[in-house]
Amino acid sequence: MEYTTLANARVDDASLMDLLVIKQEDALSNLYDRYGRLVYSVALNCVGDQSAAEEIVQDVFIRAWEKASTYDALRAGVSTWLVGITRNRSIDELRKEKVRLDKTSISWSEVEHNIIPTNPGPEEETELFWTQNLVRHALETLPPEQREVLALAYFKGYSHREIAELLGIPLGTVKTRVRLAMQKLRLVLSEILQEY
Repeated sequence: MEYTTLANARVDDASLMDLLVIKQEDALSNLYDRYGRLVYSVALNCVGDQSAAEEIVQDVFIRAWEKASTYDALRAGVSTWLVGITRNRSIDELRKEKVRLDKTSISWSEVEHNIIPTNPGPEEETELFWTQNLVRHALETLPPEQREVLALAYFKGYSHREIAELLGIPLGTVKTRVRLAMQKLRLVLSEILQEY
């Protein structure tokens, strides 16, 4: 797709990443418009501080610009790739601030589900609402012990070792629960999406 048409057409994620690789600035802007709220929500859920989350968002998109050539569509979608970068950057931030384990568990009800940093249009709001409900439904299919380790890993930024210490279970058990939970989520979400 021509660079001049990027602003006028909605390119797919793969084409957008190709444009990022060749350093088309409009591609970065388009990527931010498409996934900025998602990245901010994940960062804010992880670090719990708006200004830190905003810095993380900036860092994530800088890294996406610099590392676009490392993106592999066969391994993950663009949103998953960005969420992974966001999660890693958030964990770095938590460690930098020396956040300590609070010896209490977290439940999915404690995670704020409706963080929308800007006033989205009706289409974006509907898509975000649909996506959140889809993920919540998929999470409800997991056993409680798998939901718990995912909440600690993805929303609190704890490492597998920290989760094992917090819950008093072996490290291997934590890794198994995370792996099984992610496999089941992938399966449930793909089945739901095939219905639409």
